[in-house]
Amino acid sequence: MAVKISTISALIVFLALLSLSHFSYGELRLGFYSKSCPGVEETVFRVVKKAFSDNSTLAPLMIRLYFHDCFSNGCDASLLLDSTTSPTEKKAGPNLSVDGYALIDAVKDELEINKCPGVVSCADIIALVTRDLVDLASGRKIRYEIPTGRFDGRESLASTVDLPGPQMSVSDTFKMFEKRKLSLTDMVVLLGGHTIGVAHCSFIMDRLYNFKNTGKPDPSMDPTLVEQLREKCPEDSSAGRVINLDQDVLSSNSVDASFYKQIKSRRGILHIDQLLATDEMTKQIVTDLAEGNDFLARFGQAMVNLGSVGVIDKDTGEVRTSCRACKNMFCTI
Repeated sequence: MAVKISTISALIVFLALLSLSHFSYGELRLGFYSKSCPGVEETVFRVVKKAFSDNSTLAPLMIRLYFHDCFSNGCDASLLLDSTTSPTEKKAGPNLSVDGYALIDAVKDELEINKCPGVVSCADIIALVTRDLVDLASGRKIRYEIPTGRFDGRESLASTVDLPGPQMSVSDTFKMFEKRKLSLTDMVVLLGGHTIGVAHCSFIMDRLYNFKNTGKPDPSMDPTLVEQLREKCPEDSSAGRVINLDQDVLSSNSVDASFYKQIKSRRGILHIDQLLATDEMTKQIVTDLAEGNDFLARFGQAMVNLGSVGVIDKDTGEVRTSCRACKNMFCTI
């Protein structure tokens, strides 16, 4: 399904697709809760808007949570489950720094207590909360419509987490996206989520000091940026130090196309980000996004596409009343 986005350029791009889509995406559809929980999206947005006004860093946190949940084992909120007996997905190495769980809990509590108990899945809450935070972080320029109807999974095991790493090649990264029926463009656009958020210094120490055991910095990184980042990430820096993924200080907290302009100028932070701008598979897509004016429309579409990965039905899933625990004994954690 093509998304509907509240910008003129987006409407032009997707008008034809919208006329053919019938507003459905597999088992998902727009307006899934129109009868069972009218006004659910307005309720979610009200909670999210208040939380964002208190803490704007929630936007990159939730984009990451959404990606990590959907990409690894499908969009089933399995990342949210807790266990006292075995490591769940949130205990896997790549997920240890994932956050945003409290906001999901707050939205779920509001729906369960004051709106429509037992109706809205945690998986759909993740999708809606992420959409609203992207919208707010873009300055209300990208409110894409995302279909709902997901069910919550009953399995969460750290051993099943499968996510791309920042040191992977473009081709190997794309193989992982392709396996999930996401296109090369989806991959480049979704990595554009790095237009906001931070990375820990530990992720780039090799690029700054000892790239591929050469004892020198990564030659693909702008030398001026190397010097700037060495000041922020000295060799003896603590693990907690962070740097912006988008090095344009004027837009490092905004969802926009600045990320692509930065990587074209050799100012990418993560190795995979920088590779996007030089690899033959992706460099033209990066150029188009950097020079065009449709990144927000494309990002909304890619987020909808991501939201369709591994969706389960009511026969294999459930609607949890608490996002951190299954409803019954048939939960594998």
